[in-house]
Amino acid sequence: MGIFEKLGLAKNAQATIDWDITPALTFTIFESWGSKERNIRTKSERYYYFYIDSWQEPAKVCLMERGIKHARVMAEIDAPKEMIQRCIAAQGEKAGLDKCYAVDAELKQWLNDNILKGDGGALIKPVTANIETEDLETGLPSKADPLPPGLKTVRLPSEGSVLNEEDIPAIIKRHGFFDSKYNPEGRFTTHLVDSGDGLTVTDAVTGVMWQRQGCDITSLRRVQNYIADINQNRFAGFSDWRLPTLEEAMALLQPEMNEKEQYINPCFSQHQPFIFVAGQRQPGGYWFVDYKQATAFWASGTIPGGFGRLCRTA
Repeated sequence: MGIFEKLGLAKNAQATIDWDITPALTFTIFESWGSKERNIRTKSERYYYFYIDSWQEPAKVCLMERGIKHARVMAEIDAPKEMIQRCIAAQGEKAGLDKCYAVDAELKQWLNDNILKGDGGALIKPVTANIETEDLETGLPSKADPLPPGLKTVRLPSEGSVLNEEDIPAIIKRHGFFDSKYNPEGRFTTHLVDSGDGLTVTDAVTGVMWQRQGCDITSLRRVQNYIADINQNRFAGFSDWRLPTLEEAMALLQPEMNEKEQYINPCFSQHQPFIFVAGQRQPGGYWFVDYKQATAFWASGTIPGGFGRLCRTA
């Protein structure tokens, strides 16, 4: 059984592999109309390509379905791990846009022989949406509870800045933030307080109020529209919501993974695993904080973009 048969797409005329699409080309192809790479005319058009996802170890080969403003991982492929590692090593770490790599000739041949032409059904793992009710009980102290005696407050930068890659380790170590890559021994301590509205918590250490949830993955431009809408409608009674700075977002990182498989207090929703921060990268791109990988990283700010979790100075 071929991959499209297993995914129920055998009768879809668009279901063919486009070997020319790579992660590095997806912005120019799918983020804007009138692409020079593809003559895409409608939002209903779909393209399929293989790529390597190295966000988590071990890296894996995935099948992506793409269209204008559309991205969905359809399946994971149980390809030989040694072959995947050779492919990544040959391209180099900086070649992996958002930790995604193009497949090379060796992997292409293997995929053709085993997944497209061969009976590789057992090697294909379809990815389906896992919809479940998330437990958002905080277990945090309330506003009426006294603060711990001797609690020290810290004022972090609240305005965005332009940062290069060399700035990030210094910022993280200066504040003692935990970061799995740059400062695994960091132990910045917050004291989150439940606002009692079911929507927000406030860190008594930094004086920052946080959304417990946020917006789905999108581009930076749309996150800015989301912020405007949130403020117009006075979310939780306030109209001064904004993107957090890198420092404010890093302060939420915790050294232990919670039951939602993120390095953050479980009072926060799992559906914003990495978030935009108010920081541009020099010479280009934007900074994010990743609560699944427990680190800061940069990317383009467009598709796949990032999630939004807003904050305000309390």
